[in-house]
Amino acid sequence: MGALPAAARACVLGAALAAALCAAPALRAGPDVPWCAVGLLAAVCAVCERLPRRTLTLPVLLAGAFLLPPAAAGLVAVPGALAGRADRRPAWVRRLWHAAQLSLAACAASHVFALTAPAMATDAGLSPLVPADFPAALLPALAAALVLSLVAAVLDGAVRVAAERRRLRAAWSGLLLPGPLLPALVHGPTGLLTAALWHSAYGPPAALLVLLPMSVSSWFLDRYERERAAHQATIRALVQAVDLKDRYTRGHSERVGRASVLIGRELGMAGERLEALRFAGILHDVGKLGVPTRLLRKDGPLTPEERRVIELHPEYGHEMVRGIGFLEEARDAILHHHERLDGSGYPYGLAGAQIPFFARIVAVADAFDAMTSTRSYSRARPVPAALAELHRCAGSQFDPRMVAALSTALDRHGWHSTVTSDATESATPPSGNVPSSRRPVTGAGRPGGEG
Repeated sequence: MGALPAAARACVLGAALAAALCAAPALRAGPDVPWCAVGLLAAVCAVCERLPRRTLTLPVLLAGAFLLPPAAAGLVAVPGALAGRADRRPAWVRRLWHAAQLSLAACAASHVFALTAPAMATDAGLSPLVPADFPAALLPALAAALVLSLVAAVLDGAVRVAAERRRLRAAWSGLLLPGPLLPALVHGPTGLLTAALWHSAYGPPAALLVLLPMSVSSWFLDRYERERAAHQATIRALVQAVDLKDRYTRGHSERVGRASVLIGRELGMAGERLEALRFAGILHDVGKLGVPTRLLRKDGPLTPEERRVIELHPEYGHEMVRGIGFLEEARDAILHHHERLDGSGYPYGLAGAQIPFFARIVAVADAFDAMTSTRSYSRARPVPAALAELHRCAGSQFDPRMVAALSTALDRHGWHSTVTSDATESATPPSGNVPSSRRPVTGAGRPGGEG
């Protein structure tokens, strides 16, 4: 604890002392407190603290706040928090702080419930809450849940200010309203239903079964987020490998992904499909990993044979991501983003609607970023000039619908392009002109690979 700033140590010790004072009446009351209920809820809470995301901790604490007097409700969280997980050191300080934070929040919630629903609470023992009281107790339960979330958020912000010397506004950003509102709406009714069933004919076992659906949902959500994080890591690794190999287009992949999303949103796409489109834009040039580095970094004109080798990169990329399930629709964009509407593109010479939808979007995004970025063989064009070129080639090379969507999106959001080469400030083509074999196809960048 000595490594923590003095203000942080004072914050932790102060919270722990306040929690102890709030729980003291329960310890003094002795047999008047329903210790069996306290122990059972504390055991369930301890199990919840070991689960991913700790999603069930708040409903259990709220059930304790509705069933127990405030002092006893504050004890429910303590064993689990003190024995729970600590992601960073010093572990014991973090556990102490977590226990004090939850204890104070639960105690405050119990006080609010007792004040707003006085007919349903007693000063000692379990409240006479029965299933018939459930609708009438809903608003007090929501108020108690909101207070629990707010107290936890305020304490969390306070320790951030003390430990990390953040400003108050930055520390509480996202923690206060509307932050606690959603947990209150979700966990308040769950905790109330648990408390109501506790006194039903089926008893505490039936009450605890209420938590089962939430535990299953929490497990699936955690798996989904882990899988999503793995997807993002896979994408980042592939993009970094491409950027390291072709230094002249560094950052290009991310910008093509961003431009593709702008077009997709304008076309009404959302959710997982929009995310798949972003992946398609980011990975459109992943096949460059199969192209010899000397060709990607060659300063002089490309020979016809070298050009044909570079034009293989869409097929290389398609093969590289073939076994990655979550990139199913993105694979078509990787393979066909150099096709042209008039059928003169590559690798298969598809035309019109034969070209996959994602590929038509990525083709426009790719060409736009190539034109607005400085390369070793061309200077960056202004955005209006790049859009004018896209409109000029709409119908022959690009899908007019995608070009119009990008133009509309840029009018709304603008575009911020950065220099993509480490040495582009002086990167002008020889003799001020682009060599004929390296000239951008309709201003869209390197032949055989606009990216």
